[in-house]
Amino acid sequence: MKANTLGLIIGGLLPAVFLGLSSVFQKTSNRAGIAAGPFLLVVGAVVLLVGLILTAIQRDLTINWTSAAHGAAGAALWAAGMACIATALGRYHAQLSQLVPLYNMNTLVAVGVGLVVLSEWHTVHPVKILAASVLTIAGGVLAALSTR
Repeated sequence: MKANTLGLIIGGLLPAVFLGLSSVFQKTSNRAGIAAGPFLLVVGAVVLLVGLILTAIQRDLTINWTSAAHGAAGAALWAAGMACIATALGRYHAQLSQLVPLYNMNTLVAVGVGLVVLSEWHTVHPVKILAASVLTIAGGVLAALSTR
């Protein structure tokens, strides 16, 4: 198997399954009775544990102040997004099946920044990326309008 294909499986398909299932567990934990703050504390503790295990397995302690700051910024934004989702589920009784397509439009933000700021436009086919973006938007709009 080519390295690029393996990278797409490990970095794309597996996270899609894991993140999709994590959304289900976020909803079921909310139904079982957890507020947004405690939810993030539990998630943070598990993330810390997984990070410790991965560091031990990979035996790679590579880090510097700049990389740590970028990681912390990403974590803060991710936590803010998770807090918004937890609040929408708990306080406003939003439907997971509608929320997920909407918040997964985050791919548009990542694609835009990747193409422009990280100069990835040199290595991808822009028309295919544009088509994927249009489909992502269409899916989000359809999901948002799917209330009976």
